[in-house]
Amino acid sequence: MSDAARKLLRDWLRRQLADAQNTWLDEQLATLAGDPSDGTLHIALGLVPRRLGKADLAVSGADLAAADRARPGWNPQGWSVTDAARILLLASLPRAGKAFAERFRALCQTADVAEAIALYRGLPLYPDPEALEPQVGEGLRSNVKAVFEAIAHRNPYPRQVFDQHRWNHMVLKALFIGSELAPIEGLDERANAELARIMCDFAHERWAAGRPVPFEIWRCVGPFANDAAIKDLARVLSSGAERERRAAALALSACPDPNAAKLLSGVPALTREIASKTLSWASLH
Repeated sequence: MSDAARKLLRDWLRRQLADAQNTWLDEQLATLAGDPSDGTLHIALGLVPRRLGKADLAVSGADLAAADRARPGWNPQGWSVTDAARILLLASLPRAGKAFAERFRALCQTADVAEAIALYRGLPLYPDPEALEPQVGEGLRSNVKAVFEAIAHRNPYPRQVFDQHRWNHMVLKALFIGSELAPIEGLDERANAELARIMCDFAHERWAAGRPVPFEIWRCVGPFANDAAIKDLARVLSSGAERERRAAALALSACPDPNAAKLLSGVPALTREIASKTLSWASLH
């Protein structure tokens, strides 16, 4: 963790916690600095919710901007006081990359749900992020939606570290467990032709089963839509529910194929909304 990020976390906690709670947290940080053993760390992490409480971490727009400056993409929105304190304690350990990765793996393997959420939310702030990737991949396999979203949502780690296969797997799993795609950082930046194909296959499976298709999948398809995908988008544009039609129009607007522009010409009202930015992916949520 950079000094700037550490200072921000400590400042946010200091202004929200009572004097006795701040004293306790400072004591734990000092103890860990002198004795960064597993036993000392486990005791501190385990005591955090009891000593500091589980209130939401209060962060303002200015705080979020400061977080992004300290670590691009870092977004502590939705964290609890316990999350912030646990991450501060963990990220204050010595920065030996391999040793840290081994300790991180061991912590994740014994963590309860709340602990796992905090561990994975802190990913932007830990040293040697590439060394953590195997354990993060294990975290994505969790059947607990909140643990999965601690990795996938408002977290710059997947965008910056995952290879294409891991990235595509994460996006597809989000759909399977009913998790939104919009909070995934880099969703548009990391779009790729293979993911577009996977999304279209997913849509066909849902259609065949008579099940609804999440409108967000078309965001991953538009820039790479081939002839078959454009036909899928045409189907949604002509027969989908209103939000689905709007999503299809947005996807077509991102497609360079002239056939996409031809389809959009048949829905001039939606085309005008896109041009004026009245219609956007954000407006569909």
